[in-house]
Amino acid sequence: MKELSVLITGIVVIGLVTSSFLGGCTSTDTSKLQVITTTSLLTYIVEQVGGDLVDVTSLILGSQHPGDFDASPQDIQNLADADLFLYHGWPGETFVPDLIEATDNPDLTVVKIEVAGNWMTPPVQIAATELVAAFLSDIDISNATTYEQSAEDYKAAVLEKGNEILARLSDTNVPGAITLCTYWQVGFAEWVGLQVVASYGPAELTPQDTQELIDTGRAENVELVIDNLQSGRDAGEAIADELDCARVIFSNFPGGYNDTETWEEAIDYNIDLLLEEMAP
Repeated sequence: MKELSVLITGIVVIGLVTSSFLGGCTSTDTSKLQVITTTSLLTYIVEQVGGDLVDVTSLILGSQHPGDFDASPQDIQNLADADLFLYHGWPGETFVPDLIEATDNPDLTVVKIEVAGNWMTPPVQIAATELVAAFLSDIDISNATTYEQSAEDYKAAVLEKGNEILARLSDTNVPGAITLCTYWQVGFAEWVGLQVVASYGPAELTPQDTQELIDTGRAENVELVIDNLQSGRDAGEAIADELDCARVIFSNFPGGYNDTETWEEAIDYNIDLLLEEMAP
């Protein structure tokens, strides 16, 4: 097994190791790279960068937390037939080493892509897109120009969507709204302009934790509580009830809610939920 690990902060690539890959393809269709990812976040970016040059499948449903994933025999077979496996390296992906071992695929290239921040935000989407494009271009040099151009097109679309959302929110009561937020959604909440005064999770809240958050909410005049669809979706319900404030459940992955298979659809859905709950 060949393993490539990369780490970027913001949009700066710290390291990318060249890997010889295409000659070791195990797929019966050698015209396309056979790619498996852990999450729909990675899958969607690979689709945008790779286009018709790749076949890509996500192991984990968009509605599922990575820590709740259990590999099926079909998952193992798919990975055994794959050329490339991409994962985040998140704490919830502890299953990855055992899954790789179970596939017994010596030709599999394994890539850990680490990007700091919430992957639903445009800055992280852009950073991850740059990294995926750089890697695909490095291992498939003959198609590097295509990957790079596709990445530029997608990055432009992400930037445009981000600017559109921020403009949409600018004339609302969202920017500066005082917020209690689940740990998983802090980055997204701050990106849309919310003021997060305390966060909770990812562990289950104890009665003491809940009371402390309620006390903080009252002291800070909290207007909104944010939970996470994929993990702890009901964690803040009692807090919001006590504070008599708005509450939303954001998704951290494309496909979490119905009809949100793309990143654009998923982020728009989160924003629609936010505006619906925060409407005066």
